[in-house]
Amino acid sequence: MEIRHYVQADEEKIVDLWNRTCTFDAIDVRKFRRQAILDENFNTDLSWVAVDEEKVIGFIYGTKRKFPYLERGLEPERGWVNVLFVDEKYQCCGIGAELLTNCENALKEVGCTNITLGAYSPNYFFPGVDFENYPSAIRFFEKRGYASQEKHYSMGKNLHGYRIPGDTLQKQREAEKKGYQFVKFDYKYTLELLEFLRIEFGGGWKRNALIAMQNETAEDVILLVLNKEGNICGFCMRAIDGNPMRFGPIGVAESERNAGIGGILLELQCYEMCKKGIYRMYFVTTDEPGRRYYERHGLQTFRTFVSYKKGL
Repeated sequence: MEIRHYVQADEEKIVDLWNRTCTFDAIDVRKFRRQAILDENFNTDLSWVAVDEEKVIGFIYGTKRKFPYLERGLEPERGWVNVLFVDEKYQCCGIGAELLTNCENALKEVGCTNITLGAYSPNYFFPGVDFENYPSAIRFFEKRGYASQEKHYSMGKNLHGYRIPGDTLQKQREAEKKGYQFVKFDYKYTLELLEFLRIEFGGGWKRNALIAMQNETAEDVILLVLNKEGNICGFCMRAIDGNPMRFGPIGVAESERNAGIGGILLELQCYEMCKKGIYRMYFVTTDEPGRRYYERHGLQTFRTFVSYKKGL
């Protein structure tokens, strides 16, 4: 058995092993290539493959930023273990531990003082560790000093036969009497929206909207709320990764968050999706307050992740 750095010829074998071990998260070569190999921070010095007689039996992929990410910059103290898996037949033989140790040592050598499991923006595969579907991963990482943090929830809703609730329609009428307008994105709002998102929510939200504008899909996927002065005060979009069912992000200006317009915006986006024949909406992650909020709008949790970190 040999542990060495990743080489391009490993790609299809790694994806095959991924699909045999991370069975709840099947991927294809294109997704692996897009989110790992073609990520600007990918570094073979932080990626190892375990091989037994030409057979790939384990893989770990770590990350440290080489290029700044929006307002977060380089985050020089942070490292990530994006994914780690070992062939079931070779588990409990120390291979996973050796892969992890190699990655941790390499991250420490390049200046990292802490490691996060998954949750690497913008190209994460996992927002944390799924304790329900991968309980052995929890035991493995906790044994090696990783401490649990907050929970994250993936949620969704069936949109077959969807209708905007009557109380939401009433709230919309009341909001409109106060001067709010609920409109689809128009390119005349381009610069105002980008600045609104940057100030209220940060560069990641601005980036999502910018990509939609560049791809000329913004008019189809973005809804806005305007206040009585005609300025943007609310935003909702979908399909940030090209999947038409993926909902969010959604947000309201801090100064307007007690007006109830966020819930109206959510229901309007669901209705727009239904009209387009998109009969399922989901998003990957929200926190505990978010979970309670979305449950009030009929969404259900279908997956729970736990953040894990370790100091070096």
